[in-house]
Amino acid sequence: MELVRGLHNLKPDAGGCALTIGNFDGVHLGHQRLIQRTVEHARRLGVPATILSFEPTPREFFARDRAPGRIGTLRGKLLDLEQLGVDRLIVQRFDRAFAAIEAPVFIRELLVQRLGVRALVIGDDFRFGARRSGDAELLRREGLAHGFTVDAVHSVVSAGMRCSSTAVREALARPDLERAAELLGRPYRLVGRVRGGLRLGRALGMPTANVGLVRPPALRLGVYAVELQRVAQPEAPPLRGVANLGVRPTLGLRRCLLETHVIGDCPDLYGETVSVVFRRYLRPELRFESLAALAAQMQRDKAEAVAFFGGQTA
Repeated sequence: MELVRGLHNLKPDAGGCALTIGNFDGVHLGHQRLIQRTVEHARRLGVPATILSFEPTPREFFARDRAPGRIGTLRGKLLDLEQLGVDRLIVQRFDRAFAAIEAPVFIRELLVQRLGVRALVIGDDFRFGARRSGDAELLRREGLAHGFTVDAVHSVVSAGMRCSSTAVREALARPDLERAAELLGRPYRLVGRVRGGLRLGRALGMPTANVGLVRPPALRLGVYAVELQRVAQPEAPPLRGVANLGVRPTLGLRRCLLETHVIGDCPDLYGETVSVVFRRYLRPELRFESLAALAAQMQRDKAEAVAFFGGQTA
């Protein structure tokens, strides 16, 4: 799958594309239906299945610190989209200038002239352009004039509730991992690259594989029983572990980090992209009075994770 960082980096393509637009945070079942329909149009037309997404999201741009947490990471989104058959992801910077583009200009200059859209797939609540003034009716009229079709897809309903990013975030905040999995169509996970850290876990007898998070997560901070999958080795059995998702208040830090301790033998994971699947919520993140108290609790967390996995470490 091709990743294009900004519409200005998109190479001209006379064949055009089949397109859907959105943040696709978490790539839940509703997103998957949009993407599947886009891929169907792309294969029928013989053009790339393309997604236009935004960084930051419009809500993050306008709401700043009041914006909701992220369900997933960019690496996780790339993994999901590639598995769904997407050919190209365009990550467009959302800023004041982009937000000010009027809906007719958005259609004419971006969709038609730059992207050459031939089929556009949208959700039933899709709005676009300055002041969210553009809607499906405007797109259909302009599609007739410029030669592209508009396919409006109905929402997916799960257990009587519309499947949405908001619903997923609400489940993760509780945290209700089973409900989140129902909405996502798979167990909840965070994907990222393992990087070096303070090596405090090693000093406390529980070395960890650390994944930094650029945006605050939607999942409740705390300790979880997890399974870690090396993305480059999808057929290999997952590594069971215990993970802390949080800001490490005992150390007085504020940046959110996902720290996973693999139970049993652990290969060198530095620099690798890993998928951490959350299986069971164990406890909230706490502040401890000393590193010794933290180390003791970490051992108790590990024992609880081992018990959850039935005493097996591999």
